[in-house]
Amino acid sequence: MKAARAKFNPDQLRFLVRVSVFIALAVVGRLVFPIFLDPLGNLLMVSALSTFMTAAVANLVVVRGWENGKAADCGMGWLAGSGRDLAYGLAGGAGGAALIVSVALALRMAAFDVVPGLERLWANIPFLLVVLLFGAVGEELLFHGYGFQALARNLGAFATVLPVGVLFGWAHTGNPGVTGLAIFNTIGWGVLLGCAFLRTQALWLPIGLHFGWNAAMPFLGVNLSGFTMGMTGYRLRWSVGGLWSGGAYGLEGSLFTTLTVAALFVLLYRVVPGAPDR
Repeated sequence: MKAARAKFNPDQLRFLVRVSVFIALAVVGRLVFPIFLDPLGNLLMVSALSTFMTAAVANLVVVRGWENGKAADCGMGWLAGSGRDLAYGLAGGAGGAALIVSVALALRMAAFDVVPGLERLWANIPFLLVVLLFGAVGEELLFHGYGFQALARNLGAFATVLPVGVLFGWAHTGNPGVTGLAIFNTIGWGVLLGCAFLRTQALWLPIGLHFGWNAAMPFLGVNLSGFTMGMTGYRLRWSVGGLWSGGAYGLEGSLFTTLTVAALFVLLYRVVPGAPDR
C-alpha cells in the first residue's frame, strides 16, 4: 500500500518565503544600519534610528513591494478607533511609569536629587522624544509588524506571541546594566505588546504603550533600558537595592515593573475594546 503523498500548498510556501525574507532583511538591517549610523556617536540615537530603518525597509519590501499592499497590511493604517487606541497606550505606558515613581516616593524608597554638574537640557527634550518615538515605532514594526502578523495568522496567537516576546527580550541582552530580572520584564513587555496588537489588530496601542513608557523616563530621572538621558538636571536616587530600583538598567529591571506589566495585562482586557472584524 502506497503512502499518501502530501499535497502541495502554494499559500503555505508563499507564507514561508515571505516571512523568511522579512527575517533575513531584519537581520541584515540590524547588522548594517548601526555601522552607517555609528558616526552619530550617540548609542541611544544609533540604536533607535537603526531599528526604525531596519523595520521600515523589511516591512516596505515585503508588504508594499512584494504584496503590493498598504500601510494597513502591517498594522499602521489609520482606522476608526486608532486615535483611541494610541491614547490608551500613551496613558498606560506613561501612567505606569509615573505610578511606580509615585509609589517609591510615597514609601520613601527613593527621592529626587539635583545632580551637580548635570546640566538642564530642557531644549533638547523634544529632539530626544522624537528619537524615542522612532525607536518605539521601529521596534513595534520589527517585532509586531508583517512577520509577527503573518506568523499569528498561520501558526496561531500562542505559538507566536511567547516566542516573539522571548526574542524581544533577547534583543535587549546587550544593553548596559542588564540583569536577569530586566530580561524577564522585557520579555513580559514583549508579550504584552504582542497581545495589544492582537487585541486591536493594529499597532497603535502597542506603539502608544511603548512610547509612553519610554518618553516618561527623561522626566522621571531614571535610566531607560540601561541608557542615561540626564536632560532635566535631577535624578531619582534610590535607598533600596536593585531588586526594586532596577539598578543601572532602570525601572525595567525592577519588581515594580513586573507588577506594572501584570496590571497592564488586566487593563488590556478589561478596559481596551477589542477590534471589530476588519
